[in-house]
Amino acid sequence: MRRLYPVPAPARPVAEAASPGPVPPGLAELAEDYAYPEPVAADGCWLRANMVASLDGAAHHDHRSRPLSGPADMRVFGVLRALADAVVVGAETVRREGYRPARVRAEFAERRAAAGQAPAAAIAVVSSRLDLDFSLPLFAAPSVPTLVVTGAGAPPARLAAAAEAGVEVVLAGEGTTAEPHRIRAELAARGLTRLLAEGGPRLLGAFAGARALDELCLTVAPRLALGAAPRIATGPELPEPHAFQLTDLLEEDGFLFHRYRSAAPPAP
Repeated sequence: MRRLYPVPAPARPVAEAASPGPVPPGLAELAEDYAYPEPVAADGCWLRANMVASLDGAAHHDHRSRPLSGPADMRVFGVLRALADAVVVGAETVRREGYRPARVRAEFAERRAAAGQAPAAAIAVVSSRLDLDFSLPLFAAPSVPTLVVTGAGAPPARLAAAAEAGVEVVLAGEGTTAEPHRIRAELAARGLTRLLAEGGPRLLGAFAGARALDELCLTVAPRLALGAAPRIATGPELPEPHAFQLTDLLEEDGFLFHRYRSAAPPAP
């Protein structure tokens, strides 16, 4: 993997440079490249999203993101999870992608312990109807308890089913849906301040539309998908596009790994 932006300073004189071609970095180097900023945003947390898109803008193929991915993208995906306190994901994505608990990775154990983090990121599933199978490993056998995030108006029977299964429900809104800034606040109140949103497009659109997104990590895959797949974020058109600033750009095997930071802080 090679860095394209910011342009790195040469490590040695050009005459001594190694032969061309990317040198796969260790996980430690990637972790430094994607480290969460300190201090975090004014509300005490930092919400980054990680998404992949094809060259023609598709967020998935056949309803799954994996066909657009590759080894380098999966490596970045794993590092971003290893740095996060919680992975925030929509219920539809959980169902389509067959989500399982984030795995404990021995190579990140020391780093997470030093940062006061649990052995792995918690999964926080955002759902309005709670139409989830609470017997799945995601809920029944995680190393770190999975959370379900919803509104106070969620169906009472499904709230009772979650409670019976021992799943913690986080109420982050007064209606049937969770509100983006309330999601940030409720997770931060539980000590989950380094947040990673993995989609889907509707959830990312809700965060972006509410100006609740601090950072976007976007992988552009060297793939054409065609079809009617959505973009990485969907929702009502904004009065004015939100500005983001490019902070990092990496490349491997034709995949481009962008890191953008919001030009303005989150605005409740």
